[in-house]
Amino acid sequence: MSALSMTGHQVKYDLKAFSRNPRARVFTLATPVILLLLLVSIFHNNTIKLDGQELILAEYYVPHIIVMGVLGAAFGNLLVTIVGKRESGSLKRRRATPVPAAAIISGDVVTSIITALVIAAVLILIGVLFFDVKVDAAVIGVTALLCILSAACYSALAYAVSVFVGTVEAAAPVVQLTTLPLYFLSGVFIPSPQLPSWLNDIMSYLPVRPLGVALQAAFVPATNGGSRFDWAAVLVIVVWGVAGVLFAMRRFSWAPRRR
Repeated sequence: MSALSMTGHQVKYDLKAFSRNPRARVFTLATPVILLLLLVSIFHNNTIKLDGQELILAEYYVPHIIVMGVLGAAFGNLLVTIVGKRESGSLKRRRATPVPAAAIISGDVVTSIITALVIAAVLILIGVLFFDVKVDAAVIGVTALLCILSAACYSALAYAVSVFVGTVEAAAPVVQLTTLPLYFLSGVFIPSPQLPSWLNDIMSYLPVRPLGVALQAAFVPATNGGSRFDWAAVLVIVVWGVAGVLFAMRRFSWAPRRR
């Protein structure tokens, strides 16, 4: 069996495991949808002025809740999954089989990417059908590219952060502790124009706000000087992803911590 076919088999297995996990389905798929519906429905009459452009609320929250969906799929859910597999001994047993490490890791990454794309598609569909968000082929193409790239980078960070999580019980709290503050400080829940400019500047160097900025440009290019692809924001995400890969290559362990 080739490495590619083994990777495909691993992806199929990981997707099936995800679909059968109620916690993963609720927190990864349902939570972004519920939050989008709540935020836009409650404040539907409001508008946001961003970089001189007046946006309806949904034009802001659809791309930013996509950020939450991508981070939840590629970092939050994956971190919990990695720690769970490691501490149960599953990862160690997998490494004892002919399946290469690259296939196992690729299975996780591809599963995260597919999940992120599904979440993005559902959120965009809700925005178009219920909240008058305008979408064309360019929006869909750039959004898909950003989801794929950022999900891969966030997956690398999940592997890196798993080094610091010693137990399955600690994994979910670590996810909440690391992601919730970033959601609030990076403009996901609170629109960035309502946050201090110095805070926006700081958050621009962390991996969450740049994705929100890039996705916002994809939906409303006028917020990025007319360009639909924000190269500077994407570069920040890639740098974090590369850092995660390099750290995980040196420190990641396949063996359980407590065995």
